[in-house]
Amino acid sequence: MVICVPARNEEQALPGLLAALGRLDAVGGATVCLYLDGCVDGSETVVRHAAASAPFALLLQVGPGSTASNAGVARRAAMAMGLAHLAGADGLLFTTDADSRPQRDWIAAGRAALDHADVVAGRIVRRHGARDGAQTRLEGYYNRLHAYRRLIDPVSWEAHDTHHFSGGANLAVRASAYRAIGGFRPLPFAEDATLLDDAARAGFRVRRDGAMLVETSSRRHGRAPQGLASALRAADVGEVPRVAHPAQMAWQWREHAAMRFGFPTIDHGRTCATLGARLGLSDDHVRGVARDCPNAEAFAMRIVPAAPGAADLVTLDEAEDALARLEASWCEAAA
Repeated sequence: MVICVPARNEEQALPGLLAALGRLDAVGGATVCLYLDGCVDGSETVVRHAAASAPFALLLQVGPGSTASNAGVARRAAMAMGLAHLAGADGLLFTTDADSRPQRDWIAAGRAALDHADVVAGRIVRRHGARDGAQTRLEGYYNRLHAYRRLIDPVSWEAHDTHHFSGGANLAVRASAYRAIGGFRPLPFAEDATLLDDAARAGFRVRRDGAMLVETSSRRHGRAPQGLASALRAADVGEVPRVAHPAQMAWQWREHAAMRFGFPTIDHGRTCATLGARLGLSDDHVRGVARDCPNAEAFAMRIVPAAPGAADLVTLDEAEDALARLEASWCEAAA
């Protein structure tokens, strides 16, 4: 089992991370791979000093950094260290951030989650998060939205205590799945969410599990141009968040459920016609997509487009009201 961490100029944060990793249950069997990406501070000195007394094996790689480097490039490099250490074995890869602190049972929770899935996104909580009311409200909305998604599109591998987070500060993946997906893309932001999307489109089971918990910082300066730091800065100046309308998302998730349900009988002509009619697609198109999919999850993720009007954003107030109506309708239908 390998923990992979990218870092850039994190000499202040690294001692807290390394101390938290040292307190992990069963950490004695882990290897920590730290990739320092173009650091010009004392990060390397901090890591080399900690390696002498760490209760885990600590591997360090110092990258040169360049104008082409970014968050995705750095995380991909850290994961490459982990893959090299596994030497082709199908082990477990965990990743977090230098300013984050996994909870003591992080490894155990990740292992338990990977008994049911191929990729796991854990819950992320912010230190001093109570000070950031606007961000907390937005995260609460997305948690409700994801819970609603699993009401209308349930999957057997999802956690009971689920959530919306998909951040690189708290991910675990089977090495075999990571290799098959092609790894993190070298993107300046959203490399983590993209990995989860790529995994689902490849037919792997993506689980969001609240039992796997990491605490991260509430800092306002981060590397990813559209990451958490950027969101917190926007909230600080009173910027009103705008989000996709939940009804549009619900349409897409209902279609995911329908496609997943229909996939086992996709070779029947009537099934192709029925599914195609739902999406405005021909029988041949549906059959062609299905032919390239290893399972129902891949088919559902690939065949269903974004909902019409999904790019038309609404205020958070409007989205919360609309989601409340959707939740009420579901409760009435289930009663």
